[in-house]
Amino acid sequence: MNRDTICVQGGYTPGNGEPRQIPIIQSTTFKYATSEDMGKLFDLEADGYFYSRLQNPTCDMVAKKICELEGGTAAMLTSSGQAANFFALFNICEAGDHIVASSTIYGGTFNLISVTMKKMGITATFVDPLCSEEELDAAFRPNTKVVFGETIANPALTVLDIEKFAKAAHAHGVPLIVDNTFPTPVNCRPFEWGADIVTHSTTKYMDGHGAVLGGAIVDGGKFDWMAHAEKFPGLCTPDESYHGITYAERFGKEGAFITKATAQLMRDFGSMQSPMNAYMLNLGLESLHVRMQRHCANGMAVAKFLEAHPKVAYVNYCGLESSPYHALAEKYLPNGSCGVVSFGLAGGREAASTFMKELKLAAIETHVADARTCCLNPASSTHRQMNDEQLAAAGVPAELVRMSCGLESSEDLIADIAQALDKI
Repeated sequence: MNRDTICVQGGYTPGNGEPRQIPIIQSTTFKYATSEDMGKLFDLEADGYFYSRLQNPTCDMVAKKICELEGGTAAMLTSSGQAANFFALFNICEAGDHIVASSTIYGGTFNLISVTMKKMGITATFVDPLCSEEELDAAFRPNTKVVFGETIANPALTVLDIEKFAKAAHAHGVPLIVDNTFPTPVNCRPFEWGADIVTHSTTKYMDGHGAVLGGAIVDGGKFDWMAHAEKFPGLCTPDESYHGITYAERFGKEGAFITKATAQLMRDFGSMQSPMNAYMLNLGLESLHVRMQRHCANGMAVAKFLEAHPKVAYVNYCGLESSPYHALAEKYLPNGSCGVVSFGLAGGREAASTFMKELKLAAIETHVADARTCCLNPASSTHRQMNDEQLAAAGVPAELVRMSCGLESSEDLIADIAQALDKI
């Protein structure tokens, strides 16, 4: 089916007399006639449900839809995008391992890898997404187990050269994980360009209404774990905590990764998405293909207006021909990128502060990818503990403003921006 149709009807097909909308299975546990029946579930010999911390029917229906949208073979939902990225990385890595990652990824994910996972004995090397193939190759070590990047980075808005990063990862016998939150599978399917695992913060465009937190992991089903068995003992040797199952042998390339992440990591960490959140997420997914067109159109209109304004020093938006990422956007995102635009004001910190105070339509929020336009000046909010020099070094200079264009009229958005700029 076309991606537009999958958004509306994927993941769940009701039978005769069954509910047209996916049912909310709001239950922690599930009843079985015999202990033997339940035992087969614990041995991973039968499909079914026994405890919603691991799996829930409502969540699985929505995960199946996202899997179909991405063109994957297996998927799971998590409680947040941060949980999805942690599970995807930790499902492969253990103490003593190494990660290669793009340097412009979302700050929360950067901290997860560089600080928290470092405390777990997992180190990382961060590379400029525009690095040469030689520079990227030099970042690998004998203990490197995975490469990580974002299709469109938040908030840097850099575009990942997926093919380049996939080629380097596969040359070293490791998978590429791509966070595809901003473009969504409507505008980019990383598996088609060589990625192996895709993650999402479904909190953003997939939900689209600022209503529910959530994350997702999708396996492309093509990476041959057993061909590199010495690198991935967690997938390729018996898991003594789960009856000695070797995931890659039992479930193959198509299902090993998600089965292990569910049976082992979700069991132990419990970062499950609730059935109610999954139900609401599905409502958002049904209109994703329509909303993304409007988000992208508004983002482009706002970016073009800002680029021509004398009080704006620069604009970061890959749809603009002036963007250093425009060629990559033409390749990977021919139908549009997202509705998030970042820009710097010529007047610096003071100008940014004035601009934010004068906005009427755009709300000041830490959120992005919402039906409503929201805006943030990191220097006065999320990064306010830093001075101007520290902000510049972190890639979020004092004059930077991030605007997530919603579904309103582009004329009204531009009018609001214009009147705020006039006050500077």
